[in-house]
Amino acid sequence: MSGHSKWSTIKRKKGAADAKRSKIFSKIIKEMTIAIKEGGPDPEGNPRLRLAIANAKGVNMPKDNIQRAINKAKDKDSAVFQEVTYEGYAPNGVAVFVECTTDNLQRTVSAIRSYFNKYNGSLGTNGSLSFIFERKGIFTVPVGSIDPEEFEMEAIDGGAEDIVLEEGYFTITTAMEDFGRMQKKLEELGVEAESAGLQRIPNTTVKLDVDSGRKVMKLIDVFEDDDDVSQVFHNLEITDELADALDE
Repeated sequence: MSGHSKWSTIKRKKGAADAKRSKIFSKIIKEMTIAIKEGGPDPEGNPRLRLAIANAKGVNMPKDNIQRAINKAKDKDSAVFQEVTYEGYAPNGVAVFVECTTDNLQRTVSAIRSYFNKYNGSLGTNGSLSFIFERKGIFTVPVGSIDPEEFEMEAIDGGAEDIVLEEGYFTITTAMEDFGRMQKKLEELGVEAESAGLQRIPNTTVKLDVDSGRKVMKLIDVFEDDDDVSQVFHNLEITDELADALDE
């Protein structure tokens, strides 16, 4: 299994066991708010909102919460969020790319800088990691009653570059420009992804021993626990040994 697919699997397990559901919900609500500000409150005519709602359902957000978030975002006095990114390095040269959604830039950059400093990393300049990461579409689809062989053929027709089947889930990777095409293909098939989105996949990875790897992942966890952070990407190679240690 490719490294990014392995990490997607670990993140899925982590998310499923994560007690901090309110943080997950909060991040999805921000995404819905931005989507509505950009394209209106009708999911039929707003692909970004439709995707956010699908991801909300994927983490079992109650329908009432989803509707409240939509109603609140329609209010002209609702919070205005900005999407910003930060790039830097964790210890041992591991590249870290942080995507944020915030209503207070000063608070966010201050927090991101402090996390890098506290865990012996360094905040860099935007664009400094552009050669390391490539944006890809990642879809996580529960197998359920799907026929794997038939589904893989359909997924390839929908633009899949890579398909991994493990532990009852397909992890599908597409080129960024084929993300919408795969969304439409899954809708045509009547298949609901548990999660879907654009992720930054590393072109090169850094392999560390387990202890060093765990220290890097501690920093990643701190980023992910921040309410302003929507996604974190890195190029640490998730070896089997490190994956086992993180799963403990």
